[in-house]
Amino acid sequence: MTQPLFQRVLGSDAFARLAPAVRDLHAQSAPHQVCGTGTIRRGRHWLVPLLAWLTRMPPDGEGIDVTVRFVPDAVGETWQRRFGVSPLVSRLSMRGPYLAERLGVVGLRFTLEERDGRIYWQCVGGTVLGVLPLPGRLLDHVRCREREHRGRYEYLVDGMLPIMGPFIRYEGWLEPAGSSDDV
Repeated sequence: MTQPLFQRVLGSDAFARLAPAVRDLHAQSAPHQVCGTGTIRRGRHWLVPLLAWLTRMPPDGEGIDVTVRFVPDAVGETWQRRFGVSPLVSRLSMRGPYLAERLGVVGLRFTLEERDGRIYWQCVGGTVLGVLPLPGRLLDHVRCREREHRGRYEYLVDGMLPIMGPFIRYEGWLEPAGSSDDV
């Protein structure tokens, strides 16, 4: 079996330094599910609803039930998220040294860095419909952080875009939902 996707992107040494809750989330080789809660805040620019629709981003909410089903395969992973009743599915894979994520019609490339047991994602570019390039400078304020806090996995996704300002920010915590037979 090939190494887990995040281990391939980060490298084995950095992957081994991750906090246990973060490493465990990304070390699974079989489908698995986590659940928790989250808060979502969309920006207020008039273009945000269109961009959110194109990338399938969920609406605003606080204390939302969140489930994420990870389906790894030999090439990458499919993340099947649900924020309340709103689905958000993306496909992740390794493209050169980058983590590539496809969200609706938008593809993004991220560098991943381990610091203090956490994973920091930094967007460095992307495409629309797989062909129209999105320069990194348009996306350099799209960032994510994964960490362990009080023994639990926590996530933060924060996206700001030029001229528009805040696009979306969602954060919360997740923990194992049981065996994959239960999902």
